[in-house]
Amino acid sequence: MALLIIVITCIMIIFETSQPCNTPDDFVAITSPGHIMIGGLFAIHEKMLSSEDQPRRPQIQKCVGFEISAFLQALAMIHSIEMVNNSTLVPGVKLGYEIYDTCTEVTAAMAATLRFLSKFNYSRETVAFQCDYSSYMPRVKAIIGAGYSEISIAVSRMLNLQLMPQVSYESTAEILSDKIRFPSFLRTVPSDFYQTKAMAHLIQKSGWNWIGVITTDDDYGRLALNTFAVQAAANKVCIAFKEVLPAFLSDNSIEVRINQTLEKIIAEAHVNVIVVFLRKFHVFNLFNKAIERKINKIWIASDNWSTATKIITIPNVKKIGKVVGFTFRRGNMSSFHSFLQTLHLYPSDNNKPLREFAMLFSACEQVKDGDLSQCISNYSQGTLTYATTKAIEKNFFMRNDFLWHYTEPGLIHSIQLAVFALGHAIRDLCQARDCQNPRAFQPWELLDMLKNVTFSDGKNSFHFDQILSKCSEECSPGQMKKTTGSQHICCYECVSCPENHYSNQTDMDHCLLCNNETHWAPVRSTMCFEKEVEYLNWNDSLALLLISLSLLGITFVLAIGIIFTRNLNTPVVKSSGGLMVCYVMLLCHALNFASTGFFIGEPQDFTCKTRQTLFGMSFTLCVSCILMKSLKILLAFSFDPKLKTFLKNLYKPVPIVFTCTGIQVVICTLWLILAAPAVEENISLPRVIILECEEGSILAFSTMLGYIAILAFICFIFAFKGRKLPENYNEAKFITFGMLIYFIAWITFIPVYATTFGKYLPAVEIIVILISNYGILCCTFFPKCYVILCKQKTNTKSAFLEMVYSYSSHSADSLAISHVSLDSNNCDLTTTNLRPGDKATSWLKGSHLQVQAFAGIGRGNTTNVSKTFHGKRSSSI
Repeated sequence: MALLIIVITCIMIIFETSQPCNTPDDFVAITSPGHIMIGGLFAIHEKMLSSEDQPRRPQIQKCVGFEISAFLQALAMIHSIEMVNNSTLVPGVKLGYEIYDTCTEVTAAMAATLRFLSKFNYSRETVAFQCDYSSYMPRVKAIIGAGYSEISIAVSRMLNLQLMPQVSYESTAEILSDKIRFPSFLRTVPSDFYQTKAMAHLIQKSGWNWIGVITTDDDYGRLALNTFAVQAAANKVCIAFKEVLPAFLSDNSIEVRINQTLEKIIAEAHVNVIVVFLRKFHVFNLFNKAIERKINKIWIASDNWSTATKIITIPNVKKIGKVVGFTFRRGNMSSFHSFLQTLHLYPSDNNKPLREFAMLFSACEQVKDGDLSQCISNYSQGTLTYATTKAIEKNFFMRNDFLWHYTEPGLIHSIQLAVFALGHAIRDLCQARDCQNPRAFQPWELLDMLKNVTFSDGKNSFHFDQILSKCSEECSPGQMKKTTGSQHICCYECVSCPENHYSNQTDMDHCLLCNNETHWAPVRSTMCFEKEVEYLNWNDSLALLLISLSLLGITFVLAIGIIFTRNLNTPVVKSSGGLMVCYVMLLCHALNFASTGFFIGEPQDFTCKTRQTLFGMSFTLCVSCILMKSLKILLAFSFDPKLKTFLKNLYKPVPIVFTCTGIQVVICTLWLILAAPAVEENISLPRVIILECEEGSILAFSTMLGYIAILAFICFIFAFKGRKLPENYNEAKFITFGMLIYFIAWITFIPVYATTFGKYLPAVEIIVILISNYGILCCTFFPKCYVILCKQKTNTKSAFLEMVYSYSSHSADSLAISHVSLDSNNCDLTTTNLRPGDKATSWLKGSHLQVQAFAGIGRGNTTNVSKTFHGKRSSSI
């Protein structure tokens, strides 16, 4: 095979694989234009050739040793950016990229970083010195990379100057978690802290306590070694030896150090477990030589090389023993696999690594898959031919799964996450900006958005953790610090702000108080919220129900008024006091129903003053009219002479009504003058302001209601005494029921009104007004309407007089029977010694006269007596 390679090489046309940098554009490996440019750093070649010039010049040298896995990582970035561009994540905005080959050298990475930081769209490649880079516009907005921690540390220190976001897909050094030294660095992989902790735990659980460690002489290797040593000691694992290899292949001493390490492993015969923190090419060389020396151990692999195909394809690799590795989480690789399948169709004009790989691939077409990677690496050390495009496409097509076998799923997924995180952060920034303009935002603005971005791949949610060195977790807005028993002021607990308090910054010592009169805040709030103003609104369902009942009541009032007007001359209407009295009472009922409307809607000073006074005076007038009617009924059907005389003297309809109503008018007037109701904001509730009417004076309010209650009680007494009126005309009984309904409603109102608060407080009074108003209206007018509409035969003068006569006769008979009973009980009433002026004498005289008036009922003079009695009673009524 070696002979075949030499023969093929000899007939080739010489072509340099990786040309030295003559101009800045020569230094770019892969590029694609876009509105927003993203930089990339990948170690596509294993090393940079040393300069042979003496003295050595500050030049970027040629890179050799084509690294397939790093080439695939660069392709993963390109594919992920194309996925973002082809999606609706950032519509109308195209992401471009500039990818550079670091050649696994800090020097090359620093040169690429300088170009990233140079001025955007500037003819000269310059990085301007400024005291403030807030408005500085560099070539790219963010950088993905680098892979090795040594390179990422150096690059991050330069990017800190402009706070340009750097998202690494592989750098795991724990020092990079320090956001004070590396404020612009982020990564999509966990730090070595977790890996070394898992390694130590695995070793301890496996029962191994005597191990060796091999690492590199760079920041990554030294930090990993120190972290692992701490974790190992915590798990009671001892480290027998620590071997350190040069970090870069360009170091000529690397072969010597590998041999020395292997001799140490052989010498330590009791060490059968070795932890390896190395790069792929270190492990490749180490294992090849270990196989030659027949060393068989258990190797604990770091995530740097645990899944590297380059290691797996080493001939006789199983002879080195067993490898237990730690790797990164994998994602969905189907889309990237399809991308690799069509890679031969991908344009290579601005993709130097792709052209180089195609030529290397063509040069090694006769080599078996197992040796293909080494063949490509060996050829890239020197020169190769430039094959035709068709030949390259044919080779790709015939062996298009070769690259897929070298794919490291964990790293590819990490690169995809890095690109998607940038895409989502750019989307959030571009919502209020025109990002088709490359100057739409600065890198530091993207960094701030990137730190807080959260996105999902359909199954898992991703965001960046900020690792800090603090005794206590940072208190978020909405919390405050509460010192613990520790003597250190840096140690504290985070407690939530109580209700009506807030904190809008991190690590606040105390929460701020909201203005309780106008604002409120829930527990753990970051701001105060303005209180909502509430009142019984017209749109409220309860308000609509109540106002509907009020309108229904007004409709009943109008209907009753029409019925009474059309039956003006009937006995029922006349016995109700005439049309004028009925109209006054119906008007009062209508005003009572209308007054409920002033309890609904936004309270105003006018409505607050009107609603109580309107109800109080109209209801008082209504009760005064009922009181006058109660007196009249009692006077018409009273057979007690003294009571009749008293009632005759008392019964003055107009003065009674005006006097009773006038007193209420005085009460309400004094109330409005001295302590009128007004609008008040009730701030006692935590989250709302209740706009309500403050009654001004509870004494005046109570006096108004109490006065109505006194009148109603007098009505109740008078009506109760006349409750045994004729069945067909028992108005006193219905007045009694109406007053009972009133008392029940308002007695219930007092405790309910005293204990209710909030916007529905006016509804309580509306309900009581409606109940009492409906009760009196129904009891006073509905029976009369029933007689007028349904019992018209009884609503005639003759029927009315007959009913009165029947009731009067029954009453007289009752008195006569009572008198005879008294005679029989006392043997001889005339023998009783009665003194003149005795009350009993007066009663008996009155009774005797009443009995004499009805004594001829069984004889022939019934008609005359009846006519006389009818005339007197009917005229009285």
